[in-house]
Amino acid sequence: MNNVRTMGRDAFSPLLAVLAVLLWVGPATGAQAQGTPAPSAATQPKAAAKAAVPAKAKPSRKPADAGFKLILEPRAMELLKAVSDRLAAAKTLQFTAVAGYEYPSKLGPPILYSVRYEVVMQRPDKLRILMPGDGPASEFYVDGRQMVAYAPKENLAAFADAPPTVEAALLAAFKTAGIYFPFVDLLAADPYKALTEGAELAFVVGPSTVVGGVKTDMVVWANPDVFLQIWIGSDDKLPRRVRAIFRNDPLGLRHELDLSDWKLDAPVPQDFFVPAKAQSAGRMPFKSPGPPAKAMKPLAAGKPAVPAKSK
Repeated sequence: MNNVRTMGRDAFSPLLAVLAVLLWVGPATGAQAQGTPAPSAATQPKAAAKAAVPAKAKPSRKPADAGFKLILEPRAMELLKAVSDRLAAAKTLQFTAVAGYEYPSKLGPPILYSVRYEVVMQRPDKLRILMPGDGPASEFYVDGRQMVAYAPKENLAAFADAPPTVEAALLAAFKTAGIYFPFVDLLAADPYKALTEGAELAFVVGPSTVVGGVKTDMVVWANPDVFLQIWIGSDDKLPRRVRAIFRNDPLGLRHELDLSDWKLDAPVPQDFFVPAKAQSAGRMPFKSPGPPAKAMKPLAAGKPAVPAKSK
């Protein structure tokens, strides 16, 4: 789960997610045109405004049983490999992703925020991601020559040269502008490599029939930084949900990614990847509008993802 990360002035801890895919983060604003504006803390009732005090970060989970042994169960690894092989073999991928992440309120209990992504990719070098979101909509394109981040409401666009592959373009967008999506590893040429690097725990929990309207197999996977639960389609071997908690997060905030409407190898019109309206839009720099987001570093950079410390 690992690759590019999120953007935004107030981006939150990303959620690393499946298949080397899913890193989570809080959305961004403006120049990155990559998400929705980062939400503010919940408004307090007037009566409680003075009494309410931000909750202190406290560990929310008990330590692992001392007698528990970390294992990489062969069946779990086989399921992860099957998902990766299915995605890597597809020439085109289309799916909908809804990311949900918790952020603490001033009263203490976390509030859940969500971001929706409509994703179309054509290997090796084309990608379109539309984000209607609960806040301002934004769009991201890679057409083989350029990367474009576009904010329709503001009619602003940022342009940059694109590397020769989608995977390289996403990494470049992350390094240059802090742009990240929680499913980037699903789009990698080798999702299995990204997902299993550093793995110290993997086992099958059992079957489920309540996620995505299909029968799935639940797999738990963990490395030193994140604990994940992944729901994998039993028949189609496609990821349907990913749930993650970062080990060094004292609040134990939860992140989820739901994946649906999968289409593999379906024909894709080439104009999908050309943002016509962006060509006449106002220009903005292809870079982060603020300091680096408090998010995870992409594993694609060569080191295990580690949530950045809050300053």
